[in-house]
Amino acid sequence: MIGERLLAEGENPGVWKQIFNFENYGELLGLVQNSLLAGALLGLLGGLAGVFVIMRDLPFAVHGISELSFAGAAAALLLGLNVVAGSIVGSLLAAAAIGVLGVRARDRNSIIGVIMPFGLGLGVLFLSLYKGRTVNKFGLLTGQIIAVDTPQMSWLVGTSAVVLIALAIVWRPLTFAGVDPVVAESRGVPVRALSLAFMLVLGLTVALCVQIVGALLVLSLLVTPAAAAARITASAVLLPVLSVVFALVSMEGGILLALGSTIPISPYVTTISFVIYLVCRLSSTRRGDRTSRTTRSAPDRAAARV
Repeated sequence: MIGERLLAEGENPGVWKQIFNFENYGELLGLVQNSLLAGALLGLLGGLAGVFVIMRDLPFAVHGISELSFAGAAAALLLGLNVVAGSIVGSLLAAAAIGVLGVRARDRNSIIGVIMPFGLGLGVLFLSLYKGRTVNKFGLLTGQIIAVDTPQMSWLVGTSAVVLIALAIVWRPLTFAGVDPVVAESRGVPVRALSLAFMLVLGLTVALCVQIVGALLVLSLLVTPAAAAARITASAVLLPVLSVVFALVSMEGGILLALGSTIPISPYVTTISFVIYLVCRLSSTRRGDRTSRTTRSAPDRAAARV
């Protein structure tokens, strides 16, 4: 934002000031109160939903849904309708198609491979026809931090409440079905119905995340935090807690760092998220090496005693 002001005045702020610039930072914080609240909601939703995305091997599905979400948002932008509503409609259509047609993993990947280019092509078409501000087009792909107005915030809060209630209802049976679907089905758990229900919940979550981090980089919120948490714990309680914490740090940190720059929010969110994953992966690797050395040295100590 500061960099944009300097560019408008004909000054070249330099690369570093375009990336990090904290002049008048306190004044700018008042402009992103809605975005900070939205980031907290999306961090919570992304962290919780991401646990099942990793458990059920659905990262590719997240990307496929985001492309249709982008197409729906672009169509709404072109028609002058509510962008959040358009994004939600696109996401739900994609999620329903993947959930109904892609029961098996191979079928699911094929369906996603068909949906992704179709959704991206539609989105590009709608944006090409849109003659409004360029920043609105760019924001759908890479996210923006000051686009969350009060009506949009109402959509986000209402939809987030629906997602959280749905996750609370299906959490236990969905966890059971994710760990051992055969046993779960034999005990009367409606595995297919749960899969479709979760895909619809995932569709809503993706639609909300697209509003802040953009369609291209939504994986950084719905996959990376949960994948990082899974590297350091297998606890059914600690895993979602850490996933939510990592997602919140990525979202809120990305918003605060992007506040004084001309760079979209998504590079900051993805970088923080990646660094967290890298630290967790290195930590798990070192712990695994220590465990392996201890295991290997135990027979040697036993042999020495003999």
